[in-house]
Amino acid sequence: MPKSKKWSAVAATGAATLALVLEAGPVAAAKPNTMESCKICHQAADGVLRGKMVSVSGEFKSMNVTIGPVVWIVKYGDDLKVKEGEKISGADALKTITRDREIAVSFTGGEKAPVAVQVAVKQPFKLAAEKIIAVEQMLELAAQGPDTGKFALFDSRPGPMFAEGHIPGAVSLPYASFKEKAAALLPADKGALLIFYCAGET
Repeated sequence: MPKSKKWSAVAATGAATLALVLEAGPVAAAKPNTMESCKICHQAADGVLRGKMVSVSGEFKSMNVTIGPVVWIVKYGDDLKVKEGEKISGADALKTITRDREIAVSFTGGEKAPVAVQVAVKQPFKLAAEKIIAVEQMLELAAQGPDTGKFALFDSRPGPMFAEGHIPGAVSLPYASFKEKAAALLPADKGALLIFYCAGET
């Protein structure tokens, strides 16, 4: 086959491929809708965002929700329900949700034009009083050290926060990696006192 005919065949194949791609339209990857730390307890689901509140605009009736590096802009109407524990309020309650507070947003309209119908604010985890250690007790134990005090101290914050600073003697065991790392890091003595701390109430 002459060179000119080969190039014509290649050009025709390329043009046909391009025509098919243009006809099919661009294929957009779905935006993430669930933070990694939320996946420990929740499965990603269509119509639900699980992330952190960034900001709310009452003027534009929209909120920005961050999920990792992605920010969703979600519209809302006057019929929006805001759920905080057992309390259910209206859209005005959005302004009380602080930045970086974990929320679940149920929405309609799909990824391109989401409209919130409910915002559920993550509530602090409740521990029984006997499972909470007082700061004074922790200071006493820390002064003794893990071997003498017979305890193991774990920092359950993300690794970068541990690297920035942690309580002396603490071992990094991020909550999000607990299932994968616990067996290797938890003490063999099942009677040992285990103390976990994080960045605050979650």
